[in-house]
Amino acid sequence: MNINAAVKYLDEHAGKESTSKCAQAVRRALEAGGTTINPHPREAKAYGPYLTIAGFREIDKAKYSPMKGDIAVIQSYQGGDPAGHIAMFNGSIWESDFKQKDMWSGPGYRKYQPDYKLYRP
Repeated sequence: MNINAAVKYLDEHAGKESTSKCAQAVRRALEAGGTTINPHPREAKAYGPYLTIAGFREIDKAKYSPMKGDIAVIQSYQGGDPAGHIAMFNGSIWESDFKQKDMWSGPGYRKYQPDYKLYRP
């Protein structure tokens, strides 16, 4: 995968606020980087196995230090979006359909910190 091309796509297309289309944004970034996930899941929280099939490897969270191109697949939490969330690290910040403050895409995710997995190309 061309990580720079994927990150460039997100840098150019991520907005200031969420549009609830994180899975679509990250999928399109992956495609811009030369990785096709087809078929692809509808829900962000279901992307993990598809990323593994595409050649990504799961990363140990205990020793994690973010690297450009890493992807976080975050499960849903009670009262939150049932689709969960997915984001890519651009080398400086986490992005999806918007430029995020951190890996957690909003206050509910920060508060409840649902289960998540990290993937590296």
